[in-house]
Amino acid sequence: MPQFKTTKENYTIIADVTVIGRDIMIEITGGDNPHIGTVTTLTANTDMQTIRYPSHDGRLHKDDVLARRIGKIIQTKLPGSCTITAGVHVNSISKKQIMVSGIMAKNLGTQILNWIEITNFDIQMPIYYSDSESPK
Repeated sequence: MPQFKTTKENYTIIADVTVIGRDIMIEITGGDNPHIGTVTTLTANTDMQTIRYPSHDGRLHKDDVLARRIGKIIQTKLPGSCTITAGVHVNSISKKQIMVSGIMAKNLGTQILNWIEITNFDIQMPIYYSDSESPK
């Protein structure tokens, strides 16, 4: 399972990538309290969709900002579907730490894109029944 990291302004964001057939699952975590705050889905040919979960105080998590930035970088090269979970929390985060998070996401997106471009996703394609066939 490939893992990509970037560190700036005293915190680290990690992207763990799992390949499932031709599909990719990316888990973005980091800071002091990693969690799942958002789920973003996309393919090379579909728009991104995001679900934002409520945090402990009821506000919706904003981790999709990171996921969407990464998604935009890798989208055209995706071999199948992609699901990105994201949850980075830095206690008492500073304005500077917030500002560098975009640069950190871009860095992770570029690392993942480079990995996608050199990875062999050639697997046997699934076989489906035709419209005139059904299971026996």
